[in-house]
Amino acid sequence: MSQNGFLAINEIFFSIQGESTRAGLPCIFVRLQGCPLRCSWCDTEYAFHEGKKMSLDEIIESVKAFPCKLIELTGGEPLAQEGCIALLERLEAEGFELLLETSGALSVERVPDSVKIVMDVKAPGSGEAKKNMWSNLERLKPGIDEVKFVVKDLADFEYAIQVCLDNKLLGRFEVLISPVHGALEPALVAEWIKDSGLTMRLQLQLHKYLWGPKTRGV
Repeated sequence: MSQNGFLAINEIFFSIQGESTRAGLPCIFVRLQGCPLRCSWCDTEYAFHEGKKMSLDEIIESVKAFPCKLIELTGGEPLAQEGCIALLERLEAEGFELLLETSGALSVERVPDSVKIVMDVKAPGSGEAKKNMWSNLERLKPGIDEVKFVVKDLADFEYAIQVCLDNKLLGRFEVLISPVHGALEPALVAEWIKDSGLTMRLQLQLHKYLWGPKTRGV
């Protein structure tokens, strides 16, 4: 895609980062339209089909209007659009700190090295574990990228532990354990993490506690 190519954008907004190790920081979100997955707990189904075409120049102009240098590309699944890489490259050239939230179902091979990848490995409770592209874990940057597991029950949590052990993720990456909001008590997950004896980080979706689970644009 050329610098003047187009992407289907669901929304662009300025908020507080609710997830990852950047939680609590001001952050600009660029949500791309579309996703090839249909996770059972998905909270952004509106991004599957809603959106408008924007040129890279229009996107850059929009994000520059906010007083912030941290940007997250999310979805949907941002890598489902070929132009996502071109957008990351443009934002990188503009000096932004970049996060990419991706399911890991599509290759991250072309993602610029300066981008912090937050890979959402799908557990069985999502209904989409079969779409995990395991080779992506080999492409992650130790000490930089992060691995997230959204868990809806103990079976999902145990699956996350097994994936971490099989792929030697612990100690190389921040591993985030995120209970499905409203479906799994966070305090219970905290106990599971403690009992596991493993270094994993409990992740709550901060924005849902601040503005409610159904509020968009936050």
